[in-house]
Amino acid sequence: MSSVNKKEIEKFSNMADEWWDPHGKFKPLHKFNPIRIKYIKENIINQFNKKNKNKPLSGIDILDIGCGGGLLSEPMCRLGANLTGIDASIKNIKTAKFHAKKNGLKINYICSSPEKLKLSKKFDVILNMEIVEHVEDISFFLKSCSKLLKKNGLMFVATINKTLKSYVFAIVGAEYVLRWLPIGTHEWEKFVKPDDLKTILAKNNLSLKKLDGMHFNIIKDEWRITKDLSVNYIAKFLKS
Repeated sequence: MSSVNKKEIEKFSNMADEWWDPHGKFKPLHKFNPIRIKYIKENIINQFNKKNKNKPLSGIDILDIGCGGGLLSEPMCRLGANLTGIDASIKNIKTAKFHAKKNGLKINYICSSPEKLKLSKKFDVILNMEIVEHVEDISFFLKSCSKLLKKNGLMFVATINKTLKSYVFAIVGAEYVLRWLPIGTHEWEKFVKPDDLKTILAKNNLSLKKLDGMHFNIIKDEWRITKDLSVNYIAKFLKS
């Protein structure tokens, strides 16, 4: 079996040169990044009782799955984490490697899907950020991911809820009206309800510990954490 959706990989490979352009096709992710980084950092610090203010994630082994060009891997690395980033697109990995080298960052980038990753180590933290709605088989994908996580490790999943509101906002609004994203970036049928995500991960010894919505404030031009799960949401799971 494979978790890779070749159509999705081709789609993102064709945009690989634009990962680090804050005004390009990944502009929404650049705006999204600060709230993602803050959320992940704070939850890791609380879980592992880290107290180094300069490098708060020092000593934490993180696997960033579907890392793209490294938009999340790089700030995690700067915070002190030992970073491995994987992506099924070789073009994305080449972009990520080039940018990390240019900025003097030591990140282990590998072109792979989680089920094909051949590493002897397991990870303290796995990041599945804006990736589960793009895979071929979400159950197989998450099962493969869970095998790479240490006991008492954390998995963060950020994705889009499967609601009428998410269709209106995330597809019609973001792709067709506001043109924040290229048309065809998302397919509503692949969106995931929080309860379904929770059920899949429970079968793989991962229990839900935190669930929050994420909302974009157009007036302030920024994302914030909210209790509204109807469109974007982020979840923290603990492996037993």
